[in-house]
Amino acid sequence: MRHSELDSFPKHFLWGSASAAYQVEGAYQDNGKGLSVWDTFVKQPGTTFKNTNGDVAVDHYHRVKEDVALMAELGLKAYRFSIAWSRIFPNGNGDLNQAGLDFYNQLIDELLKYSIEPIVTIYHWDLPQALQDEYGGWESRQIIEDFTNYAKVLFDAFSDRVNYWISLNEQNVFITHGYLLGTHPPAVHDVKRMFAANHIANLANASVIKAFKKGGYKGQIGPSFNYGPAYAFDSNPLNVLAKIDTEELMGFFWLDVYATGKYPRTVIKQLEKLQLAPVTTEADQELLACGIPDFIGLNYYQTATVKASTTDFFSGEMKMNNSGKKGTSTEMEIPRVSKFVKNPYLEQTNWDWTIDPIGIRVALRTIESRYQLPVLITENGLGEYDKLENGEIHDPYRIEYLQKHLHEIQEAITDGVQVLGYCTWSFTDLLSWLNGYQKRYGFVYIDRDETSERTLNRYKKDSFYWYQKVIETNGEHLNEMGNK
Repeated sequence: MRHSELDSFPKHFLWGSASAAYQVEGAYQDNGKGLSVWDTFVKQPGTTFKNTNGDVAVDHYHRVKEDVALMAELGLKAYRFSIAWSRIFPNGNGDLNQAGLDFYNQLIDELLKYSIEPIVTIYHWDLPQALQDEYGGWESRQIIEDFTNYAKVLFDAFSDRVNYWISLNEQNVFITHGYLLGTHPPAVHDVKRMFAANHIANLANASVIKAFKKGGYKGQIGPSFNYGPAYAFDSNPLNVLAKIDTEELMGFFWLDVYATGKYPRTVIKQLEKLQLAPVTTEADQELLACGIPDFIGLNYYQTATVKASTTDFFSGEMKMNNSGKKGTSTEMEIPRVSKFVKNPYLEQTNWDWTIDPIGIRVALRTIESRYQLPVLITENGLGEYDKLENGEIHDPYRIEYLQKHLHEIQEAITDGVQVLGYCTWSFTDLLSWLNGYQKRYGFVYIDRDETSERTLNRYKKDSFYWYQKVIETNGEHLNEMGNK
């Protein structure tokens, strides 16, 4: 619908920004921290851009007070960060590392000193390596108990000060890339193992939410999901059907489980025919039903456009653009389902990610109409090259990107979607997993690159001051700018 006037952002809207432990903290073996699967995976040659790793990252571990002071200067109302499981339990279970709890206590207290709401992500991909070695990580049901015990330790330690919890971050990404595409740890190429590991992750997520609610902890909890709506390339009915199939398989296959405790029937039926469906017991179904979240965390970056598939076989190969050389990625095809194609109406970044502000409104409306749950936007941002010149960084492209997405969020709020807050990705520049340090997302520039840690000094970008004004005016600054 087209509105003549937009509603204001809610009075207590959580204007925030986000990060992940492995991407910012560094200090990968300091004060009793154990190794994670990412600590070991990236040491294998060729796994990341220019063999970059997070051993130091942007040294947030040693610069917490400096970084939080910058957040306060920006005016953040919320900061979403993840806790490194192996900093709390170096072996994933067993002995607790008090120094790890102390670090996050310090971070939470520092945030609250400036009235910044901590949003805690319990798991953001950095599984303790010890659990991968002991029983195969997400392929063993033992992880359900270990993950729940770890989460309960966090609830007991921090729930007196933390009101928002993210249980799992982007399960669809770490499972798909870890067990099908082989580009994330444990670097497996096996579709059956992928669906099995995914089911166990669903159970672990439900178990943690159940424990949170049973424990009577204050606050709200929910998973964050990387959701990009799919469009049909055109009105060809086969392509429209491919769009429906794609969203069921790549979106609702996860979101339905989170929000309803049940897999979509259409997907499960096809997986059963292909003998790929996970083993599901009555106890599993009961547990999933107990894991309904208080909200859905939405990580939104791009949409997909699809045509009907013309192949019967999946090669398991998909060339990703990790170099920042535009046009070097290849399109994926899901046999008998859909082929991903370029959308002629949309531009792409240097990493071949589609730029589609209206897509975030589509995502919000879909979640509202399908689940009637509040949404906390836990990630949205632009990864691009930034240049430091005379202590300044001019990034009008990031301002334009964020402004257009926020305009569509305001449209969705006016539609009637309940949006709790908006966390940009990211606050500072950070290690972009497989993409090194040249793909920058932050409001704060970090002086380092792939080959050198350089000074690690922090510099405020133009977007820092723009977002500061947006927060100060509770979004009214967006209207002053107009929808450019």
